[in-house]
Amino acid sequence: MIVYAANKAAFVEDIRLNRIHEKILLEFRRRLSRSVAAKEVDSWRNSLQFMANLLVDPEIPDDAGVSLEYHIPLTSKRIDFILTGQSDRREETAVIVELKQWQQAEALGKDGIICTPLGGAWRETSHPSYQAWTYAALIEDYNETVRADSIHLAPCAYLHNLDDDRAVNDPVYASHIARAPVFISRDAERLADFLKRHVRYGDRHDIMYRIENGRIRPSRSLADAVLSMLKGNDAFVMIDDQKVAFEKALELAHRAQHGEKQVLIIEGGPGTGKSVLAINLLAKLTDRDLVSQYVSRNAAPRAVYEAKLTGSFKKSRISNLFRGSGSFMESEPDCFDVLLVDEAHRLNEKSGLYGNQGENQIKEIMHAARLSVFFVDEAQRVTLKDIGTRNEIRHWAQTLGAEVTELRLASQFRCGGSDGYLAFVDHLLAIRDTANADVESIDFDVRVMESPQDLRREVLAHNANNRARMVAGYCWDWKSKKDPTAMDIEIPEHDFSAQWNLTKDGSLWALAEHSVEQIGCIHTIQGLELDYVGVIIGPDLVVRDGEIITDGRKRSSMDRSVRGIRKLYKQDPEDAQRLADEIIKNTYRTLLTRGMKGCFVFCTDPETNAWFRKQIETPANNTVMRAANYEALPYPLLATEDVRPFENAVPVFDLAVAAGEFSDAQSVEDCDWMQLPDWLRLEPNFFVTRVIGESMNKRIPNGSWCVFRANPAGTREGKIVLVAHRDIQDDDTGERYTIKRYHSEKAVGDDGSWYHTRIVLKPESRHFGYRDIELTEDAVTELRVIGELVTTL
Repeated sequence: MIVYAANKAAFVEDIRLNRIHEKILLEFRRRLSRSVAAKEVDSWRNSLQFMANLLVDPEIPDDAGVSLEYHIPLTSKRIDFILTGQSDRREETAVIVELKQWQQAEALGKDGIICTPLGGAWRETSHPSYQAWTYAALIEDYNETVRADSIHLAPCAYLHNLDDDRAVNDPVYASHIARAPVFISRDAERLADFLKRHVRYGDRHDIMYRIENGRIRPSRSLADAVLSMLKGNDAFVMIDDQKVAFEKALELAHRAQHGEKQVLIIEGGPGTGKSVLAINLLAKLTDRDLVSQYVSRNAAPRAVYEAKLTGSFKKSRISNLFRGSGSFMESEPDCFDVLLVDEAHRLNEKSGLYGNQGENQIKEIMHAARLSVFFVDEAQRVTLKDIGTRNEIRHWAQTLGAEVTELRLASQFRCGGSDGYLAFVDHLLAIRDTANADVESIDFDVRVMESPQDLRREVLAHNANNRARMVAGYCWDWKSKKDPTAMDIEIPEHDFSAQWNLTKDGSLWALAEHSVEQIGCIHTIQGLELDYVGVIIGPDLVVRDGEIITDGRKRSSMDRSVRGIRKLYKQDPEDAQRLADEIIKNTYRTLLTRGMKGCFVFCTDPETNAWFRKQIETPANNTVMRAANYEALPYPLLATEDVRPFENAVPVFDLAVAAGEFSDAQSVEDCDWMQLPDWLRLEPNFFVTRVIGESMNKRIPNGSWCVFRANPAGTREGKIVLVAHRDIQDDDTGERYTIKRYHSEKAVGDDGSWYHTRIVLKPESRHFGYRDIELTEDAVTELRVIGELVTTL
């Protein structure tokens, strides 16, 4: 959308008669049904006067086109000023001018980022040259008319009130200035020459009208650029269930082009490859000419994955494929084919610097896309404002009439590839009861350090590939943000001090070569992974008499993730404690699971550090998980002293443990034991577990407690069995085990013995979408039949 369009002569006349601001304001009200702030009106009157002074040059033709406030499709961005016409070679051209009223600026060490007074304070913002170039790149990469008609885009920036060019022309910005030159107050003549060089003749073919009405599709060169970056890049290789989810997303993207709006929820814990999947989808969907973008609430994942793709910290043309979650407040319906929302649990209701814009980020994303893919781990919601739950996503999908598909990623790539370590962390932090009460059998280097100095030494020693970092709970103020010489994390009893991650590294802290000496927090590490992580647990989590106690008031007042918690403690202490407990435990769970090879831990509280060491270094006695959820248990559990194994009771296992390697003979103390009804004759290999899901609801209602016979002998044909296999991903749980009706096909070998050629595990559901699981000859040998269904209770 263009708010104002005229030729040069008419524009100059509107400026001369001091009516340009009125015309723009009228169009804003007419087209958008809203007004604008008085400051923006003043900026039009100010900046556009400077542009008119340039355009009075008679060498710029009167019939050149002038467009103001052009809204770039797919974004909420507007281009201040565009001059259109033909160059001296008769090439159709649109000159993009980013106008700034800045009077001061300071260079930073960050690519494309500069500092200037905004809103009453010095703030970091995009360099004007980078801003103008990205606008041109967006149009060129997504507007088919620009590419088909070979319309040349010439971006630049004009800071007409700035007298000192040292900051804006700092060498750190050289690559952006080369693509979009920057002009300051004394450069008026240079800018006029720039305009005349690109617009020598008038606009006789309505260039901006054609651009505005051009078809929005990604360019072939953009797709090729992303695909070429993925080739040979080990950081983005997919395996197992990632590939299943990848194909399902492509299927839904195609379906969304020709039918109803689609929503795909992909759930997965730390290290299950959610981000790798998102990046692969971004490349493939763009290759298929679908307008797609990678979206995240935090800037760190966007910056890091872009850098990993390009192999550089410099901004590139693929930067426009990465977008913040608050970018869709003004998006047109279905203007994107696919939006890939990584770390969707971190989505907020409101957007903007002060959290006061928009309605709901989940709704806005769904509204803007034909297919929205949400990558979720609810146990990584770490601020009071995080709203990205599956229920909230389902709610907005239903409200907007979208069809919902849900998948789960189970394969573990982090923490030594061990689900056991993740379960141990949950057990350690009292998030949930699990079988993994120690790390004795886990191939992962986890240790508790005597001091933060020891922790730092270990991290430095393991940083050979720049893949080790220290992180901490946000319990210390970020003093070094204003005073670069100040220390932030100070633990005087251990003569330890360190700074939070440096401001100049920003979202790329985890990749910066020199940043191993600094300490990151949840906001700079979430969504990323390391080889080794050192975690400092602050005073917001302590252990007293074996019980974990959290306190949100121990967080730094600068930590926005718990902003308002102190007031809530006074108004509703119980609710405040519940929220603080969830956020603090989820934060440390996230920090403790960033490493692929190891994790080193130090707790600032001595009793807590000693307790953590005991939990990690002492093998646990309880080697089997008790059932995590006893909801609707149909018969009573017996006290240990009353249990006569398999005479009056049978063991109750969590389904994950039942499908795992539990031993044949369990002692009474290893697990809970449940009394069974008199009509059921007990056998020594019986066990009880709860079945979750709808895939067998014709025979086993969702949530039923069932009796299974472990390690069944004889034929299994036609029986309902609990099985495990590395290639299985259950539709309901996403795990490597499943409960289905068993069918096998056999053949006779040359020696007269029979063997399986094919096994089919069949669902029996009243719901659509469940498919047979087929295992062919090569795979059937790895199938383990854990149990055979005896009855439901």
